[in-house]
Parts: sequence; C-alpha cells; structure tokens
Amino acid sequence: MTEEIIIAGFGGQGVLSMGKILAYSGIMQDKEVSWMPSYGPEMRGGTANVTVILSDERISSPVLKHYDTAIILNQQSMDKFEETVKPGGILLYDPNGILKHPTRKDINIFKIEGAAEASRMSNSKTFNMIILGAYLKIKPVVNMENVLKGLKKSLPDRHHHLIPVNEEAIKVGIEKVQSLQTV
Repeated sequence: MTEEIIIAGFGGQGVLSMGKILAYSGIMQDKEVSWMPSYGPEMRGGTANVTVILSDERISSPVLKHYDTAIILNQQSMDKFEETVKPGGILLYDPNGILKHPTRKDINIFKIEGAAEASRMSNSKTFNMIILGAYLKIKPVVNMENVLKGLKKSLPDRHHHLIPVNEEAIKVGIEKVQSLQTV
C-alpha cells in the first residue's frame, strides 16, 4: 500500500502540522514515510502545502505530480491541485471560502465543513484536526492510536493538555464528513 497525499491551504490553517502528524503516525505503524512541506515567505496568510507519502515499500522520491488524495482548504489550492488527483482518487475539501467547487467526474469528492465545526467547538485551532478526522474516515491509512501518538510527538510539551480537544476534533471530522461523489 502506498498513499500519496497533498494537503494545501493558507499558512495558519495547520496544513504543515496535519502533514507532520500523518507522517509521525505512519512512522508509528512502521511505514516508510516522506513529508515535504512547501510554503511562501509570508507564512500566515500565504499559501502552504505539504506532500505526505505513506508506504509499505521504500519511497523513491518525495516529488510528485499526481496524488491519490488532495486535501484542499482554499480556492487557490483548488485551482492548483484539483487536476493533480489521480483518476479514481480522492479530493476532500472545506467549502469555506471556495467559490469554484470541484468539477471532475473521475474522482471521489468529499467535503467537511471544518471551519464551521471548529467554530461550533469554540476553538479555531481544531480546524486541521477536524479535516484530518474526515480524511481518516474516508481512508484509514493510519489508526487512531498512532494518530494520537503522532499528535503528542508533534506538539510541544506545553501544549499536551490540548490533546483531548484535538482527539475530540478528529472524532467530529469522522462524524461530519460528507460524500458528494463516488466513482
């Protein structure tokens, strides 16, 4: 099994940390892992994306042009990455701020209202964990026990008290993700 993922949005949405948590979770499951971030110099508010590869076999290159899954969190990323999803692949997106929704007919499309759910939880910082939960419901490439270990590994010790809130956010994402199109 090899899963090639692009996570893309604005800096400050937790794109890179979501990728890091997936990568750590893969390591905890003895998978081969690649984590390759890319972001503009402006950081918060600028574009950010991360490529994560999880595999049972050695990974030859972290550089990809096509992905099994694209997790899209803003319109710029939708414009750039919708076409890079392999036929039969998955596009998961948060519709908040998306004006042009995905139009491809040869991919599986899911949405999660991550921003709205984070607002309901009264904690905007849970946004990326809601998105991660939605993805793991669609494609459980790592198990929850290892996700929590990955979360603990990626958070500084001073933020470990937030792990239960993040775990709850993952569960919200699992519960609230919606399938819009399956092929």
